[in-house]
Amino acid sequence: MTETTNQVPAPAAEAVGPDFESWVCPVPLRETPTVVMGHGGGGAMSAELVEHLFLPAYGSAASSELGDSAVLTVGDGTRLAFSTDSYVVRPMFFPGGSIGDLAVNGTVNDLAMAGAVPLFLSSAFILQEGTALTDLGRIARDMGEAARAAGVRLVTGDTKVVDSGSGDGVYVNTSGIGVIPDGVDIGPHRAAPGDAVLISGDIGVHGVAVMSCREGLEFGTAVESDTAALHGLVAAMIATGADVRVLRDPTRGGVAASLNEIATASGVGVELVERELPVPEPVRDACSLLGLDPLQVANEGKLLAIVPADAADRVLAALTAHPLGRGARRIGTCVSDHPGMVVARTGLGGSRVIGLPIGEQLPRIC
Repeated sequence: MTETTNQVPAPAAEAVGPDFESWVCPVPLRETPTVVMGHGGGGAMSAELVEHLFLPAYGSAASSELGDSAVLTVGDGTRLAFSTDSYVVRPMFFPGGSIGDLAVNGTVNDLAMAGAVPLFLSSAFILQEGTALTDLGRIARDMGEAARAAGVRLVTGDTKVVDSGSGDGVYVNTSGIGVIPDGVDIGPHRAAPGDAVLISGDIGVHGVAVMSCREGLEFGTAVESDTAALHGLVAAMIATGADVRVLRDPTRGGVAASLNEIATASGVGVELVERELPVPEPVRDACSLLGLDPLQVANEGKLLAIVPADAADRVLAALTAHPLGRGARRIGTCVSDHPGMVVARTGLGGSRVIGLPIGEQLPRIC
């Protein structure tokens, strides 16, 4: 904790102790009467907000299953995946992408992680008065290009404007609907001891790319966001005939948050092999400089897959044959030990616990 410096000096004749009322803590407190940035980070504080505020308030109107996508069955037995997400990225344009293509790809990926074929998206904008129309036009074009590339249609939307100073340029919300093919059963509860944990490529790239253009930070090497639509990669995995049990795109909270959520939902432990984690050198250097854990940094074009061990090789072959999965590898195993906990084996033969992040290391990155 650090003491603020804007206190009124006491008269010289009086001895005054520290002004504890004006002290601040750099880490968001778990017990707080107001919303803090950590509540939007996808970690423990986000989970607590949902569990202790939203779900009790919604009561029986809320779904009993929580995830990035809801799986819904319509009258003829067709299963739909439905997802919604909001994007508040700062800055709106960053190396390798923008808030526009990120919004489309992010919602497509949420649907894909349920095994769905994405079909339709909505697009809603909250615009701050005074935002340049050239910026808004660029974001809209990026959304259109990303939707065409993903093969989805933007079919409905909304626009609202808030007073100057009440927002931060452009916020985007996208919702999506996709169809889940027959025979596909993917969910965080399906991981089992012995299953292999796979990653489709380098981690931490998106978070570092966004951070690199804030406050003039430079890391010596250009890092571009990995934002991409992953449903084609998922289709290639399913086409192998393997029982793909769990899929997650490790966005907010990174690989650490996603694996902790899977471990909790399935009641398994997860053991990672630290030397197998694909952390590119620029990301490793940037994280060392900023004191960040690459496992907690967001990704926007990577997925985690949990599959039976005897199917791992053919799923990896399908991943590495796809342009978005060339860097895929096996990074760990689901185990019956330490259920609900993620542990990494270090290169020195020890181990460390990979906990669920409390808040968010890099706010406003997705």
